[in-house]
Amino acid sequence: MVPWVLLLLWISGQGAEAVFSQQPQDLVVVAGQPVTLPCTIPGYHGVVLWIKDGLALGVGRDLAGYPRYTVIGDHGSGEHHLRIQRVELMDDAVFECQAVQAAMRSRPARLTVLVPPEDPVIGGGPVVSLRAGDPLNLTCHADNAKPAASIIWIRNGEVLNGAMYSKTLLRDGRRESTVSTLYLSPSNIETGQQITCKASNKAVPNGKETSVTIDIQHLPLVNLSVEPQPVLEGNLVRFHCSAKANPPVTLYRWAKGGGVIKEVSGDTYEVIVDHSFFTEPVSCEVTNSLGSTNVSRNVDVYFGPRMAAEPQSLQVDLGSDAVFNCAWTGNPSLTIVWMKRGSGVVLSNENLLTLKSVRQEDAGKYVCRAVVPRVGAGEKEVSLTVNGPPTISSTQTQQALHGEKGQIKCFIRSTPPPDRIAWSWKETVLESGTSGRYTVETVTTEEGVISTLTMSNIVPADFQTIYNCTAWNSFGSDTEIIRLKEQESLPVAVIIGIAVGAFVALIVLMGTVGAFCCTRSQRKEAHLVMPSLPVSICAHQRELASKIKTENLKGAVSAKNDIRVEIVHKDHNAARESEEHTSMKQLMDPTNGYYSVNTFKEHHTPTTAGNQSAEAARNPAGAATLGKQRVPTGMSFTNIYSTLGAGPNRLYDYSQRFVLGMGSSSIELSSASSSAARSATPAPSSTRSATAASAATASPTATCSSTRTARRRPRPPPTTRSRPRRTRTSRGPCRSACRPTSDHQGGRREERLDAGCGRSEEPGL
Repeated sequence: MVPWVLLLLWISGQGAEAVFSQQPQDLVVVAGQPVTLPCTIPGYHGVVLWIKDGLALGVGRDLAGYPRYTVIGDHGSGEHHLRIQRVELMDDAVFECQAVQAAMRSRPARLTVLVPPEDPVIGGGPVVSLRAGDPLNLTCHADNAKPAASIIWIRNGEVLNGAMYSKTLLRDGRRESTVSTLYLSPSNIETGQQITCKASNKAVPNGKETSVTIDIQHLPLVNLSVEPQPVLEGNLVRFHCSAKANPPVTLYRWAKGGGVIKEVSGDTYEVIVDHSFFTEPVSCEVTNSLGSTNVSRNVDVYFGPRMAAEPQSLQVDLGSDAVFNCAWTGNPSLTIVWMKRGSGVVLSNENLLTLKSVRQEDAGKYVCRAVVPRVGAGEKEVSLTVNGPPTISSTQTQQALHGEKGQIKCFIRSTPPPDRIAWSWKETVLESGTSGRYTVETVTTEEGVISTLTMSNIVPADFQTIYNCTAWNSFGSDTEIIRLKEQESLPVAVIIGIAVGAFVALIVLMGTVGAFCCTRSQRKEAHLVMPSLPVSICAHQRELASKIKTENLKGAVSAKNDIRVEIVHKDHNAARESEEHTSMKQLMDPTNGYYSVNTFKEHHTPTTAGNQSAEAARNPAGAATLGKQRVPTGMSFTNIYSTLGAGPNRLYDYSQRFVLGMGSSSIELSSASSSAARSATPAPSSTRSATAASAATASPTATCSSTRTARRRPRPPPTTRSRPRRTRTSRGPCRSACRPTSDHQGGRREERLDAGCGRSEEPGL
């Protein structure tokens, strides 16, 4: 007990005059660095202790329990500094320096240990992959820091705002971990960008950072090009499929109209295009690990019209509406027109053609036509059939030969086809088959139905009978009255003669019209009057008044006009005298007498009766045929020869001379007979009188067979006077024989010449 008291007294005596010249101060140090806490007590040679958080570290300079701790300094000078190597977090405490004998303690010194954060870590780094269109969420961790780390986000040198932070205190109660989350929208990120996370605290003011690279993965971005465009059908086209993809492209696939094109696998497709490429797109499908992208393109192919909706033929009832539908495709834009076949009228420019309240005349063929400018055209024909009562169109007067088999025909148009066709006459009705001399046959053609009534051994009563053709169907009926007319037979020789004569006359007419159209005759002008032209055929003889006979005929001489023809015959005695002139070349016609054709000026103006006669000649059926379809009578010489041959007279061929007046010019045609004349029965007196009356007012013209008409230069027509007639005759044996004579009978004057020769009188110009 006594020693301890003595020790304390000694200690207290040792520190009676001690004082701290240097005391430890508060320090902040980064973990891992060394630190020295100063403590100096000059003149004190006693024991010095370092206290940590109230606990003595030990006596002496070597602190056995703390290998990193050392007391340093000059002990004799009173230096007792505490040296800490590699400061650790556990060194974060309050330290005191105590002089035991002097009973002194220094001020408490706070040693603060700073711990820098560990290197920040971005989740998913260093490359962050995401799909295009997805937002970006980045998380950065800065752990085990004292104090807690601060985190910032940097992109392209700029700090990104909007990040969220959170801190977590670790179990030691000293360190903390910091977590920062950055959100970026899809529109605010690009592939290949680098984003940096920087963590800092007092231990690392400059901070620590880490970066990640953004890898935006996407489906292939495809561009399909077509070259060339537009292109005409049948030409080569190249398709190129360019793609950008992340991850890279793994497959190309081509298709057209939904069907895979197996023979192509690359990024290029070449093909000769047709119209289908305009409506069926070509597609390119590009695939990578994320999926596939498909792009399609139509080709602007120019092609002609092609039917899209085909119109159908229609059969509608009378008075109903008819609607046709027609659709075409074409490129470039096409034009559609509806027309009726045979008509140039455009009925519609739309796909639909509507005919309101159709009539029978609306039936027929209709054409839907489409035109693509500078490319092509197409058309489709349809039929419109109108259901209605039958329509009969037949010639109301038909001909047959007496004693021969005859037929009358009835042409029927009917939709639907006629249910019944009947012929009726007198008390007889016959629909088909044979009844006595009558047989009915019915034939169906594309145009309609033809019903034929055949009669064997035609008798005169058949020409007086009225035949009725009637047709019925479900919509009604129609009837037609038909008469049978006796057909006049002609010898084959007459028909041949007519044909040859007409051909020769045409040739001669064409050869002489040029010469005579430029001259004027000295005789009185003769005119051809349309539609009725009187022509006189005169035979030259010495005693014309007592020997003449005439016969009035009506026939069709022109295809457009009727001409009245008068034929004057000479008897056989005068004909025999004409044969004595050997210089005359003669041509025999077994059906006619000698004749000369002259035109008469007094017939310039046809009378109303004449016109009606001409009309009656063209339409022998008369008024009974009005309102029905007619068959034109045309031009025929058959009636002339039939009339001449109808009587008991024997006809002779004579020298012919034709003088046709056309305007103020004359056309002369000459021909001679070579056969002897035969006897002919004189014509009735009434006929001779009519002919003589016409001849009395006509300008007589006679021609010698060797006479030629002089050509004269055209002169102006006379105004008030006419020059005397001058006669030019040809030289030769017949010159003296061509002496005109006059004969006055009953107030008429006729000039006649010796048979076989004549003269040509030309009016003075």
